[in-house]
Amino acid sequence: MKYVVLLCDGMADYPVPELSGKTPMAVADKPAMNRLAADGYVGLVQTVADGLKPGSDVANLSVMGYDPFVCYSGRSPLEAASIGIKMKPTDIALRCNLVTLSEEEPYTEKTMVDYCADDISSEEAAELVKALAKRFNSDSFSFYAGVSYRHCLIWDHGTMEVGTLTPPHDITGQKITEHLSSHPNAAPLLIEMMKESYDLLKDHPINRARIARGLRPANSIWLWGEGKATALQSFEEKTGLRGTVISAVDLVKGIGKLAGMTVPDIEGATGYIDTNFSGKADAAIRALKQGSDFVYIHVEAPDECGHRHEIENKPKSISLIDHKILSPLLTALEEYDDYKVMILPDHATPLSLRTHTSDPVPFLIYHKNGTKKAPVDCLDEAHAAKTGVVVTKGPEIMNLFLTID
Repeated sequence: MKYVVLLCDGMADYPVPELSGKTPMAVADKPAMNRLAADGYVGLVQTVADGLKPGSDVANLSVMGYDPFVCYSGRSPLEAASIGIKMKPTDIALRCNLVTLSEEEPYTEKTMVDYCADDISSEEAAELVKALAKRFNSDSFSFYAGVSYRHCLIWDHGTMEVGTLTPPHDITGQKITEHLSSHPNAAPLLIEMMKESYDLLKDHPINRARIARGLRPANSIWLWGEGKATALQSFEEKTGLRGTVISAVDLVKGIGKLAGMTVPDIEGATGYIDTNFSGKADAAIRALKQGSDFVYIHVEAPDECGHRHEIENKPKSISLIDHKILSPLLTALEEYDDYKVMILPDHATPLSLRTHTSDPVPFLIYHKNGTKKAPVDCLDEAHAAKTGVVVTKGPEIMNLFLTID
C-alpha cells in the first residue's frame, strides 16, 4: 500500500464574480481530481480549530495528524528546523519577511506594498540577509537566510510577550501604522530593528538593480510568527509508515524534518505559480520507488495567488497541479497493488480577502481497491458540502485517510 497526500495550499475560496460566480476550484481544468472524486470519498474538514489562527502552520500540522493544541508553539520554529537551525530552550524564532514598503512617508506611516517583494529570488535575498546579519547579529540576535522572501531571526533569551506581530500578507495595501506592536518588549528592539532595516536596505545594490529591472525592492524586514523550539513525535512511530515531504517552503519542510521524514530539495521549487510542478511529481514517484510508504506533496501556488488577488492565476495553478503533478503520479501509482490518495487545501485563501480563513475545506480520499463512499462529479467547495460529510477535528483526517477501506 502506498499513501499520497496532495496538499494544495489555500486552494479553497469563495465564489468570484469575475469567474461567473464560481470558485477557482470549480472553474479549474482538473480532470484527474474530478475523476478521483467520482470514485472517492468527498466531504469537508475543519483543519483550523476554533481559537487558532488560520495559518499554514496550524493547518498542515492538523492534516498530518498532529494536534496543534499539543505541539504548536509558533510558526517560525518550524521554518527554523528546515533551515537547519538548532534552537536552544532560551531561543525565540521569528519569521523575517523581506517586504516592499512605500518610500515617501516616515516609517510608521508607510504602506505594505508587497509582502514578498515581487517574490524576490533566494540568491538576491541571501545577499540582503547577509547585510542584515553584518549589521544586527550579536549575542542576542542572529539572522538566517531561507527561501525567496522567507527568512528567520533567532533571539537568544528573547520573549514570547511581544504584543501582536501581524503577518504582512494580511495587510497588503494598508498603512502599517496600526500593525506595529507598541509592546514594551517589542517596540524598543524588534520594531526599531525593522525601522533601521529600511535605511540599510533601500539603497542596497541588490535593490538598485531590482528597481532598474522594473522589480520592487526588498526595502524592509517584517518580523512576525514568534515561537519556541518545537518537538514532534516521529511520523513513522505514530503511523508505522516511512514518509517523505516534498515542498518549496521551509514551514512544511520543517514539519517534515521534525517528524523524522525525508525532505528532499527540489530544484526550481519556488512556492509560486512558476514552481517546478513536474519536479515535485518526479520526486514523489522516486520517493515511493525508493521505499517511502507515504508522500506528502505540498504546493504553495494557489495560496500565493490568493494573497496576490490573481484571479486568473489561481484556477490556473490548480490546473497545473492536476496536469503536471496528479496525472503523472496516478500513472506511476498503478504499478502498485493498492494505493490511496488524499487531496485537500490546508485552509482557504479567498481572493476577495487576500488572507486565510478558518472555513471548512473540501477533501477527497481515493482508494484504488476501496468502495465508493460519497462520490461527486467535481471536487469543489459546493459539491463537497452537498455530501454532508464533515470531519470536525482536523487531526482526525489523517487517521481517516489511513484507515478508510
